[in-house]
Amino acid sequence: MTKQMGLVLASVLTLAFIGLAPLLQPPWLLTLFLIPFSLVLFLIRDTRYVSLSIIALAVLYGLGWLSTFVFTCTLGIVVIGELAFRITGKKQASYLHHLVAAIGVSLAVMLYLGYTAPLVVVMGVVAAVLLRAALRGRDDVLMIEALGVAMTMFLFEELNFEVDLAILLAAALIGFGFGYTAYRFRAADVSGLFAGAMIGIILIVFADIRWFLIMLTFFIIGAGATRYRYGDKERLGVAQEHGGVRGYFNVFANGLVATGAAILFGITGHPAFVALYLGSVASAAADTAASEIGVTGKTPYLITTLRPVPRGTNGGVTLRGEAAAVIASAIVAGVAWAMGVADPWMVVVTIIAGFVGTNIDSLVGATLENSGRIGNSGTNLTATFFGGVAGMLLYMLG
Repeated sequence: MTKQMGLVLASVLTLAFIGLAPLLQPPWLLTLFLIPFSLVLFLIRDTRYVSLSIIALAVLYGLGWLSTFVFTCTLGIVVIGELAFRITGKKQASYLHHLVAAIGVSLAVMLYLGYTAPLVVVMGVVAAVLLRAALRGRDDVLMIEALGVAMTMFLFEELNFEVDLAILLAAALIGFGFGYTAYRFRAADVSGLFAGAMIGIILIVFADIRWFLIMLTFFIIGAGATRYRYGDKERLGVAQEHGGVRGYFNVFANGLVATGAAILFGITGHPAFVALYLGSVASAAADTAASEIGVTGKTPYLITTLRPVPRGTNGGVTLRGEAAAVIASAIVAGVAWAMGVADPWMVVVTIIAGFVGTNIDSLVGATLENSGRIGNSGTNLTATFFGGVAGMLLYMLG
């Protein structure tokens, strides 16, 4: 605990200025008081980045870019959460302590300020633990975490999306349950756990549980395809690294477009965004199935030249892979239809969109990824985007 005295001091300072924030107005007045105190923390080696994160938030608040609630809540989440994380040994279980501490200080700030938009708080807390897990080992993690949490809360505050508290609590339980299950089954690492939880919460809150179940269908397809003849793929040298464990990069690459579609649907209610969602999820499922199952087929051919290439080559396609892609898309579309999310025309559109998306992935892989100009996650994001857009356009034209 002695090693954390600097952080304890920072936590006391944080709580004091959270209490003063609504009293010292306009915002720049609090900033003038907070920055000198934060500079004292900079003189302590273990709290230099804590100091810089507080100063960054204070400047944003002083400029009027953050509301009093977003500023104080972000300050509490980052500093108090970090204290809980460090004093529990920075182990895997420490993320749970970080989460609990962040929730506790957020609820206290909500009660103190009379704030009634819990969705903003939930998104801020999840963003904090996600960034802490994703950037573990970096000295500047607190700086990035502070700015990331502030911007996340600012975004959801601006959206001003109203959600029933019971639905939000259920979404949080389901989202974290999904993430933890993926982690326990070694389908995701800690950062993937929190990324999956964030996506799950957003899908349920802005759309409904059925959209989450459709995403879960993709997860099951992906996990099954990854484990399909895994031993053979290991011998061929084309198996997924780390046994197919996904991190936040992979989770967001496959789910970011779908998450955006859910938010747009929640705000507008337009069916075009249902097609965007289903097209992107079908593309992610189709691409994973095509890659993991297709690699066990016969010699692949490069999509741009149709010349034979070694297994595992980016942009290589096989008949087995193309068939797996169509089947995966059809499963996603079928689940959406069975749950009443998709009508018959949207089912057709979803299957086509999935096929388009997986071949866009192959095309980008053969060109941009093979040349080193884009990574695998970038390829996946591109594929889900164009697959989703293709689905949306086809549905609107129909």
